[in-house]
Amino acid sequence: MPTPHIESNKEDIAKVVLMPGDPLRAKYIAENFLENAKLINSVRNMLGYTGTYKGKKVTVFASGMGIPSIGIYSYELYNYYDVEKIIRIGTCGSFNKDIKLLDIILSSGAYCKSYFDVLLDGVDVDFVQSSGELNRLIMNKSKEKNIDLKFGKTITSDVFDLYCDDIEKFRDTFPDLSFLSVEMEAFGLFYIAKKLGKEASCLMTVVDSLYDKHSLTSEEREKSLNEMIELALESII
Repeated sequence: MPTPHIESNKEDIAKVVLMPGDPLRAKYIAENFLENAKLINSVRNMLGYTGTYKGKKVTVFASGMGIPSIGIYSYELYNYYDVEKIIRIGTCGSFNKDIKLLDIILSSGAYCKSYFDVLLDGVDVDFVQSSGELNRLIMNKSKEKNIDLKFGKTITSDVFDLYCDDIEKFRDTFPDLSFLSVEMEAFGLFYIAKKLGKEASCLMTVVDSLYDKHSLTSEEREKSLNEMIELALESII
């Protein structure tokens, strides 16, 4: 049953979806990690693919950038395609001194000052937790794979923080500096999941830090992102 943003039939999409922001990363995952991957969406070039991973049917579907974009795609996938679980797999920055570049972070929940919730439902929610059950699966698999997974809260922002005139002032607008990660989508995904009674989690690789200006190579990024992608896939089988 196509929607205004997704052209797929219901049977084209698996019950479990991995959701990178970048459509080309969805294509990369389909080509390098899935078997018999089939393109199931190209509307607005927001690419989606369905295939199998170790016999498990999986859909990889891009979200685009920001809460409005992931809000639309997650809502339609959950509500019209009967998706049960979405794991966002993306990149993030960090204001936390204990977090290093290329660390992999699992979000316990996201704090946001967006009007997304107010406009959608007339409520003002600052913090939404991710799925405890999905998080448990991911944490157990990270221990099995000897992956040093960081677990903690996320800031979801409506702006790309690196473009702020005063990034330290931006950081200080948030009440709790124990947050591990800063990104632009998790709150929207978690909010929609909670609203619809579904499950959502978010895995992120740290690619920017206020305390580390090291320039990452393409090889470093690819290796760390691959480890995160594999962790997500292994957690759902």
